[in-house]
Amino acid sequence: MGLAIAMMVGATLVFSVLWVFVKRLAENYSIWEVSFFRNFFAMAPVIAMLMAKHGWRTLRVHRPLGHVWRGVIGVIGMVLGFTSYRYMPLADAVAISFVSPLIITALAGPLLGEKVGTFRWLVVLVGFCGVLVIVRPGSGMLQIGALVAIGAAFTSAVTAVTIRQLNKYDSSVAIVFYFTLFSTVMTAAPLPWVWQTPSASEWAMAITAGLMGGIGQYLMTQAYALAPAAVVGPFNYAGLLWAAGFGWLVWGDVPSWHVVAGAAIVMASGLTLLYRETHRRKRPE
Repeated sequence: MGLAIAMMVGATLVFSVLWVFVKRLAENYSIWEVSFFRNFFAMAPVIAMLMAKHGWRTLRVHRPLGHVWRGVIGVIGMVLGFTSYRYMPLADAVAISFVSPLIITALAGPLLGEKVGTFRWLVVLVGFCGVLVIVRPGSGMLQIGALVAIGAAFTSAVTAVTIRQLNKYDSSVAIVFYFTLFSTVMTAAPLPWVWQTPSASEWAMAITAGLMGGIGQYLMTQAYALAPAAVVGPFNYAGLLWAAGFGWLVWGDVPSWHVVAGAAIVMASGLTLLYRETHRRKRPE
C-alpha cells in the first residue's frame, strides 16, 4: 500500500512539473506544438513501460476504432487543458479539472448504462457548485480561461468513460501506448503551419515535459495496479497542492479565497463519491 501511495503522489508531482513547462512554453508557442512535444517525447518512457509489461504482444487489441476515438477525444482534451494554462493561474485551472470525476458520474448513465441514484446526482450538483465558486460567474472571471478549463474537464471525463469501456477488452498499457502514438501523429499534423524552432533552454523544457508525461502515466498505472482505487485515488488531489506551490514559485500566483473554497467543495464531492462507490462494491449481493 505504501509503495502505491508513494507512486500516486510521485505521479502528481511529475504531472505538476509537466504543467509548469507546458504553461511556460504556451506563452510563446502554439498549443499544437507544445502538445506535440508532450506526446512525442513521452514515447520513450511509454515504450519502456510496454517492454516491462510482457513486450509487444501486449499491443494486440480488440477494439481498434475505440482506440482511435480515445486518441481524438484525448487530444481535444489535452489541447483545451493546455490552453487553459495559458489564460489562467495554474492552480485555478487544475482546480477546475478536478470536476472531471463528477462529470464521469453524470455520464455513466447515458454512456455506460449505469444507474445513477439521487445521492450521486446530489453530490455531482454540489461539486458543480464548487466550480461556480471558483469561476464566480458575473464577477468578470468567467472568461476564456475558465470556459476552456470547463471544456477540458468535460472532455477528460468523456475520455475516462472511453478508457473504462476499452479496459473491458484491452490492457491499460496498450491504451496508453496507442494514445501516445495517435496523439503524436495528430498533434504533428498542424506543425507545418505553426512551427517555431525552440531555443536550447526551451528544447530542454519540451523534452522534460514529454518525459514527465510518460513517467507520470507509468507511475499512475502502477499505483492503481498495486492498490485499490479507494486507497490511491484520494492522493491524486495532491496535484492541486503541487500546482499551487509551483504557481507561487514561478509566477507569484497566490490562489484567492474563492478558488480555495471552490476546490475544497469539488474535492470533498469527489472523495464522497469515491468512498460511497467503494463501499457499494464491497456489499454482498
